Amino acid sequence: MIRKLFDIIAGNAVPAVFIIISAFAIPLSGYSASYLIQELLTRIGRNSFLILSLLIPIMAGMGLNFGMVLGAMAGQIGLLFICDWGIVGIPGMLLACLIGTPIAIVLGIFCGAVMNRAKGREMVTSYILGFFINGVYQMTVLYLMGWIIPITNPALLLSRGYGVRNAVSLLGIRGILDNLIPAIITGTQGAGQFFSVQGGNAFVMIQLPFLEGSIRIPLATLIVIALFCVFIVWFRKTKLGQDMRAIGQNQAVADSAGIPVNRTRIIAIVISTVLACYGQIIYLQNMGTLNTYNSHDQAGMFSIAALLIGGASVSRASIANVFVGVILFHLMFIVAPMAGKNLIGEAQIGEYFRVFVSYGIIAIALVLHAWKRNREREAARRSLRGNKGGE
Repeated sequence: MIRKLFDIIAGNAVPAVFIIISAFAIPLSGYSASYLIQELLTRIGRNSFLILSLLIPIMAGMGLNFGMVLGAMAGQIGLLFICDWGIVGIPGMLLACLIGTPIAIVLGIFCGAVMNRAKGREMVTSYILGFFINGVYQMTVLYLMGWIIPITNPALLLSRGYGVRNAVSLLGIRGILDNLIPAIITGTQGAGQFFSVQGGNAFVMIQLPFLEGSIRIPLATLIVIALFCVFIVWFRKTKLGQDMRAIGQNQAVADSAGIPVNRTRIIAIVISTVLACYGQIIYLQNMGTLNTYNSHDQAGMFSIAALLIGGASVSRASIANVFVGVILFHLMFIVAPMAGKNLIGEAQIGEYFRVFVSYGIIAIALVLHAWKRNREREAARRSLRGNKGGE
């Protein structure tokens, strides 16, 4: 009973700590409810797809996929090409996904094959692999594009005639998915009308009593994310999904049952990498600017931190963990600087705190995972000694 209670507390300690910190930081920040809701909705739409792409490798027992940055880089390559060709709007975004998909598949196969040779050390392997592929990506965009790979738009190229500029405007697709279905929440002083549709523009308006100001909802993006969640639920029930779950529970038993372990693990990483490619494109269309050499750097780190803050672990994660993590993690991002400024007169303290939390929470999760595995191994050894004593 005590051990079960301890496991429950350990499993939910991180979300609980963040809820307590947020409860103190929100009043200190001085932000209004409408501003916080607006920022959270924007960040849920911007980040959720990337975080959801982590679930399938966890299901297959491969831990936190730090190699998702490979998919992010593939998505950025697709965006660079559509910027060069001048294709804008939803067609441009879809073409970027189409270009990034085969690149992400190749990188996913490579990553999965390497991780199959490092079983039990997948996370650190994928992390280092991200640095390796980042070097290839940097060489491609800094030297090959405009020299060997044709780039004709001079606005993209450095003054020397080859290599892509550090900042690339995504004005042609900026907010294109977020604003595809215009929707807004407005405040009203009375009970009000809670749902209405205005005219031929199909402008969805939701009115809530006593809400100050108005809040724009990235409705189309949230619909895409909801469909992705439905896909994950469906995928878990498929034959391939059941095979991944079996491998995640015990690779030796799965192999004895005739499940192709290595092949299934590669498929899990490929799916995650391709989804991360799409997630990065959704993220950058919201931002409206591509930092060519750095946009992908923190994609994996922040996504993993958000998932862990949502109550997930290295071996177990759910869709609920994703959204709890997005809300708590990014709520901290919103309120920490202003809370630090109002508390001690230094906004930079809040910045330091949230960066510290981002990396610290990953370190804590990995330590807890190692401690749990060691405890399980010790329990297994004790049970074996007990069986031998009984014989």
